[in-house]
Amino acid sequence: MNRALAVLTGAALLVVVVEASGPAPAAVAVPLAVLVALLCVLGFRWVRSRGRAAAVAYIAVQLALGFVLFDAARAGTGATLLLLVIVIQAVLLLPRPWAIVVAALVPLVHVGMSWSDGLREATITTVVVVFAVVLASLYLDVQRARTALAAANEQLTAYAERAEDVATAAERTRLAREIHDGLGHHLTVVQMQVRAARAVLPADRDRAGELLDKAEDQARAALADVRRSVAALREPWETVTGALAALTAESAGVAADLEVRGEPRPLPADAERALYRATQEALTNVRKHAGAGRARVLLDYSRADVVRLRVEDDGRGFAEPPAGVAEPPTGVAEPPTRLAGLPAGGYGLTGVRERVGHLGGTVGLVSRPGEGVTMTVELPG
Repeated sequence: MNRALAVLTGAALLVVVVEASGPAPAAVAVPLAVLVALLCVLGFRWVRSRGRAAAVAYIAVQLALGFVLFDAARAGTGATLLLLVIVIQAVLLLPRPWAIVVAALVPLVHVGMSWSDGLREATITTVVVVFAVVLASLYLDVQRARTALAAANEQLTAYAERAEDVATAAERTRLAREIHDGLGHHLTVVQMQVRAARAVLPADRDRAGELLDKAEDQARAALADVRRSVAALREPWETVTGALAALTAESAGVAADLEVRGEPRPLPADAERALYRATQEALTNVRKHAGAGRARVLLDYSRADVVRLRVEDDGRGFAEPPAGVAEPPTGVAEPPTRLAGLPAGGYGLTGVRERVGHLGGTVGLVSRPGEGVTMTVELPG
């Protein structure tokens, strides 16, 4: 825009010089036109970085000089063009209402002419000034839109980077949860079986060998589970019911029974995974912490819109449930009973709560010292 205004200013100055070679006196018009033109080119660039007060002073001085030049040049075309340059600069430097005021003053240069000539010239000048104001305003709007678009692009890029960081953190959390829930469970079973084998080894070598075989199987399962977690693959079971049947069959020192109520139905993959991991974590904690002799897993499809999982044990229990986990809601089909020995503040319980919460479900715990623990999970489905 600066270059375009400089070209327009040079053209206007040339017109003033050409017109001054005729009957109009050149003694005042040409030097004054040169001054106005220099201010239009050099002063405008300087003022743009000096704030609004400097811009107002610049436009006021230029407008006054333009009026004097218009009179000295005998209302020449060159002087009118320089006034148009000043109007355009006013649009670029001042708030739009102020620029409109400046534009409205320019046609007043024709005051003093005869009524007919003045009205005709003022009308023409007004139309030209309005045209210049519109073009300058459009240019200014385009520049502001480009600036806003550039800022929006930068912000969008920042949001994209932030979203990528969040997604990366979420994926790390998910993989950490998968490894904890899967590998932790299998290693607990291996530990319990090795411990049992060591206990019976002196008296029953065959039984010890059987337990060690199971521990080896669990080690293989742990390796497969880790590979699945790292590869972010879904466990290869057909239904969650079959997966829970296999899970409860791993006695590892604490017998567990599975009961299924209602007609099993297909569930979303995330819901099946959440139910499986919740059961896995609950049984792992029963074996590690509860001191229980038996555990029971109930998968209830009785309600049409909710799938309910309950894991209970007959272990030592605890006085209060972990922070952030409420007791199961009242008014369910069966009263809350004792269930799942989950230690307070454990990472596994946090993972269960996150999984279930992301799916719009709830996790509840009920426990009393000496009466075991009950964990209830309810998921839409």
